[in-house]
Amino acid sequence: MRCAAGYILRSMLSRFARDTGRLASCAAGSAVGIGLALWLADPPTSPLLLASLGGSAVFLFGMTRAPAAQPRALFGGHLGGALIGIACYQLFGDVLWVYILAVVLTLVFMLLTKTVHPPAGANPLIMVHLHAGIAALWEPVMFAVLILAVVAAAWSRLVPGMVHWPARWMERSPPTSFWGGWDE
Repeated sequence: MRCAAGYILRSMLSRFARDTGRLASCAAGSAVGIGLALWLADPPTSPLLLASLGGSAVFLFGMTRAPAAQPRALFGGHLGGALIGIACYQLFGDVLWVYILAVVLTLVFMLLTKTVHPPAGANPLIMVHLHAGIAALWEPVMFAVLILAVVAAAWSRLVPGMVHWPARWMERSPPTSFWGGWDE
């Protein structure tokens, strides 16, 4: 009986140490990635333009294998959502229904193109709110997302035993047209 209890305790401590190390690695990678993206994209001039990157860091460093964490969804979701928000503002101005339209169009875009990246759902709201022009699509959005992606790819290869990001370059998100609220 005593031997079995010792084995169970050692096993629990080993799992705890492994999980704590993994959490620390995820947290450190996320800190490096988001820190570098924010520093290089100069958030003091436009801090809200980078708000959705926090959620992206959670996907890239904490949910590496998720379809929404793969490059197709990361880049497609961010760039598509930002572009839709910019276009809606440029065409219709800054009123409540434009915010709603921008988010709805972004949702439809992401579902149809299978580039669903939930944090990027904030981009159209951010773009309309800041009265962003087309230049915001490249800098800071594309630039910051690219930095975050490069750090995620490098970090996942530096940490022993970590799943490499990206797991699948062109994985669709969602993988099917089952969007969650419908019976098939």
